[in-house]
Amino acid sequence: MRITRIISEKPVKEQDKVDLSSLDSLFASFRGKHGSLIPLLQGTQHAFGYIPREAFSRISQETGIEIADIYGVATFYAQFRLSPVGKNIIKVCHGTACHVQNANAITDALKEELNVLDGETTPDGMFTLESVACLGCCSLAPVMMIGDDTYGKLTGKSAVKTLREMKNNPCPKKEATV
Repeated sequence: MRITRIISEKPVKEQDKVDLSSLDSLFASFRGKHGSLIPLLQGTQHAFGYIPREAFSRISQETGIEIADIYGVATFYAQFRLSPVGKNIIKVCHGTACHVQNANAITDALKEELNVLDGETTPDGMFTLESVACLGCCSLAPVMMIGDDTYGKLTGKSAVKTLREMKNNPCPKKEATV
């Protein structure tokens, strides 16, 4: 099974102007170094949670790489985001083990609960739903991750229950496991 990037058909809203001065030290550390494009894109995304439109011009100025080429790299790799994402990213695994255990039911249930399509963010900015190729937790299939927390052996119903619990208690205290 191949996971494809979902392109939203919703109109793109203008993003707020972004102050790129926070990236000055990042650019200084890579100035004049070959092969710095991906680390610059990663650092930019780490700073903002996505790669703002204005950053492409700045990266082009700093590296001498054409904006179209930078955009080509940013859109080739699924790790890069070109628009803001929710505070909580929900990744539903659709790898082989999860797929045969009905990962589609989980994604469908979450889409209905959140009222978003795959790849979209809720209007309140709290959640972004993504289908991913593999989370590496095959023994727990089907699996989803919310942030750094992994939830396994799910059904559509249990995934929605987990999400609702998270909405009602956004900062649960984790108990240490031995």
